Amino acid sequence: MALVYTEEQQLLKDSVKGFLQQRAPISELRKLRDTQDGHGFCRTLWTDMSAMGWTGMVIPELFYGLDFGYTGVGILCEEMGRTLSASPILSTALVSASLINLAGSAQLKAELLPAIVASELVVTLAVDEAVRYNPKNIALTAEPGDDGYRLNGSKIFVVDGHVADKIIVAVRSSGQPGDCQGISLFIVDADTEGLDITRTLMVDSRNAATLNFDDVYVSSDALLGNLDDAFPVLEKVLDIGAICIAAEMLGIMQESFERTLQYLRERKQFGQLIGSFQALQHRAAHLFCEIELCKSVVLKALYAIDEGSDQLPILASLAKAKTSETVQSVVNEAIQMHGGIGMTDDFEIGFFIKRASVTRQLFGDAYYHANRFAELSGY
Repeated sequence: MALVYTEEQQLLKDSVKGFLQQRAPISELRKLRDTQDGHGFCRTLWTDMSAMGWTGMVIPELFYGLDFGYTGVGILCEEMGRTLSASPILSTALVSASLINLAGSAQLKAELLPAIVASELVVTLAVDEAVRYNPKNIALTAEPGDDGYRLNGSKIFVVDGHVADKIIVAVRSSGQPGDCQGISLFIVDADTEGLDITRTLMVDSRNAATLNFDDVYVSSDALLGNLDDAFPVLEKVLDIGAICIAAEMLGIMQESFERTLQYLRERKQFGQLIGSFQALQHRAAHLFCEIELCKSVVLKALYAIDEGSDQLPILASLAKAKTSETVQSVVNEAIQMHGGIGMTDDFEIGFFIKRASVTRQLFGDAYYHANRFAELSGY
């Protein structure tokens, strides 16, 4: 398959771009930050995204979704990276919806997926327990009893955790931390007794939370998928999340680069446009080549999801490692080429370096995925 968008995908891209530039520019993120908004995103915008069909991109038509495919979601994430739009698209309409669709019973899908499509429900996934990403290293325990389970432990870096209505929690139901076997998934209501949720104010002005489980009771019906055998589906969805975050980083680097080129065409130093300086031209040319490589890597990985390719894990790690490294280079160079003004809050370029710092860590950083890529390649 050629690494280009179809006509339908290009129409989606144009539609998303126009909507976000009008309704969710970076000034809206600045407003959310400065007002210390309790939600961390605009509820009206979230409803309007639902009306556009974005909340149902990966949800089957049977449950009122569009079933447009993950390449479409990648397009959406890329454009959201350009405007740094804040919403629960990632946590709810992508990661959680994918888990429920892949692992949930027919009854659970019928109950939750239409509510996600209608933007009536915010759902998130809680996996991380330490600063270093390792989805196998689950230690939060689930002890059976009273026709259910008792959860004890903690989770960190839970995206949109403080506003979620339901939380999909990865737990250790048997075995030891580091084992693939023995991991289960439970859906927990946010207001369950014993669950303490603390909002984390992130450097990128987005939402995350720390969750503490103190003898939290969940019924057996709260189990998502098979007991002790959730890692395969969890790993697949984490790969999907990594690829879509890579798509967002692609949008971040493209917008940062384009803004920097425009600045080079306007800023004068010593009576000359700084874009005429050969040293800066060479640096810009290098960034252009790196961004073009990222475009191909991300699109190939998105196609792998939709095609059900067995190369998904290795392509996910390739995309996440490559975009994590490149976005860091691009935003750092953007700040450097803007000079001192780029460090001020009045200039929007600083918002991109902050968001890039967080997206590089989500679903594993470049070091984690470079190592995983090597292992999957036989090294």
